[in-house]
Amino acid sequence: MTETFEFRLLNEFQRDFPLCPAPFAELAARLGVGERVVLSGLEKLRREGKISRVGAVFAPKRIGASTLAAMAVPAEHLAAVAEAVNRFPEVNHNYEREHHYNLWFVVTAASEARLQATLGAIQAAAGYPLLPLPLLEEFHIDLGFSLSGGKARNVAAARPVMPMVPIEESERRLVSVLQEGLPLFIRPFAMIAERIGASESDVLGRIGRWLEEGAIKRFGVVVRHRELGYTANAMVVHDIPDELVSEVGRALAEECEVTLCYRRPRRLPDWGYNLFCMIHGRDRAEVERVISDIRKRHALQDCAHDVLFSLTRFKQNGARYA
Repeated sequence: MTETFEFRLLNEFQRDFPLCPAPFAELAARLGVGERVVLSGLEKLRREGKISRVGAVFAPKRIGASTLAAMAVPAEHLAAVAEAVNRFPEVNHNYEREHHYNLWFVVTAASEARLQATLGAIQAAAGYPLLPLPLLEEFHIDLGFSLSGGKARNVAAARPVMPMVPIEESERRLVSVLQEGLPLFIRPFAMIAERIGASESDVLGRIGRWLEEGAIKRFGVVVRHRELGYTANAMVVHDIPDELVSEVGRALAEECEVTLCYRRPRRLPDWGYNLFCMIHGRDRAEVERVISDIRKRHALQDCAHDVLFSLTRFKQNGARYA
């Protein structure tokens, strides 16, 4: 029973989490177990590192500002530089990848001005030039993982990234609490409401509206892919003609193996790629087969590309916008 229960908890509730006063009781009813079993099960999965939190995954640049950034660091200095980068709370993901640009991290902040200031501070602390690669167009961003082996085809659309809309102070207080994850207690939204001086219904209503508006991509169990057996993680980058990048991006985003697909700027002469895809698999050979198959089926053999497998995970946690 335990394996089946944990599997369902991980697999079925990465999205469509019940937004109600007692969500864990609702999960328990769906799973046919007691509420305390759900709460203890989630706490166990968090201790084991299989989930990072239960809560909101905010859409890039809808609540705050964010960018992907890369550095080329000599191998002998990589660990020390990664540690310096990790000290910034605005950095939520930091990976070593197989490339001349071998350190890749995501930086988030409450505003564009704060983001730029943080990037400058990171570059100064690291001692190496930083390559900012902000999101320009989104085709598919999800990062949910089907553990059952059956993957549905993605539904993709080209969404230009618009300037962020400022949020009110009360909403920023809510973001600051949500980014930590949902408290694993019987009435989590009531606890959040008490912390920010709002009502439980106001908190639930605001989260629901953010989901409808797309500011929150999904709300639910946020898994850690490596701990669940997805140990091969490749970032595939292509140089696509600008007039075709939206069309190609939508097509690649609909591939069920693609977990992320988006357009970012070239930084010539150092970086010539503008279309990024993430593919996760259980081993390197599986991911390489998927990449080869996708490139053939979409007639991309003549497009310059590179495959950056991740080697070391230096940091992985939720984005901090407040």
